[in-house]
Amino acid sequence: MGFSSLSLVARSSGSSSSSFRICLLLLVAGLAAVAAASCSPAEQQEQDRVARLPGQPRVDFAQYSGYVTVDARAGRALFYWLVEAPPSAQPAPLVLWLNGGPGCSSIAYGASEELGPFRIDSDGKTLYLNPYAWNTGGFSLKDSTFMHLRGHYVPQLSQLVYRKNAGVENATINFRGFLVGNAVTDDYHDYVGTFEYWWTHGLISDATYRILRVRCDYQVSEHPSDACVNALDTADSEMGNIDPYSIYTLPCNDHPRSLKRNLRGHYVSNPLPSKAQFDID
Repeated sequence: MGFSSLSLVARSSGSSSSSFRICLLLLVAGLAAVAAASCSPAEQQEQDRVARLPGQPRVDFAQYSGYVTVDARAGRALFYWLVEAPPSAQPAPLVLWLNGGPGCSSIAYGASEELGPFRIDSDGKTLYLNPYAWNTGGFSLKDSTFMHLRGHYVPQLSQLVYRKNAGVENATINFRGFLVGNAVTDDYHDYVGTFEYWWTHGLISDATYRILRVRCDYQVSEHPSDACVNALDTADSEMGNIDPYSIYTLPCNDHPRSLKRNLRGHYVSNPLPSKAQFDID
């Protein structure tokens, strides 16, 4: 799985006072590490409890945040934010949420704009409850920020847990499965899955679907043939003004110069916001 890294860099100006501050900082950090290591799991959990976020409304669920050390010698730690389900939703399984990328933060995107308990208000200072939060639907949410391809590290992590659980009674991690959405896996399966999704949901015609299957090289998406590009343009025209990530809701593309990513992996400026934005992310 991917790891978030926390780096502390101290710069010295060469003065004795600066060196003293650096030594003091290291001493405090060392004492904190010793104190954390001596804590029981219950005490460590209580230390990670988040009483209230800035601008947060009152809630009936607990939340925790902190760092889990994964490699002390290398200075690697995994940041987490755990949001419990409210008492009315118990018992609830634990869901580990990881955004993909590169550049898609699980905190900035997943938690703050999609399925987390809060949304950021228009003033940029306060929070309001997300009516579609996963923790209110019977799920607890655990976030960790990392920039990578979730189509690879999520299945790999799942495989590792599955193998470690093999032959173990009452395994610590009661693994139930994993779900990967809009992921980059490999060119072949990404092409096949995308075209079948368009066709089975009535977004493109039978004729266009057949042309896509014949004219597009499923093994390499970086340099599609002219025939494949023409078929993709036809598919885009047939789909019209539809949000590919939520085909049953109204599209949200009010920006005057939205960005559209095509199957060749380029971003091209689309001056017509009415055009649909289909891609393989």
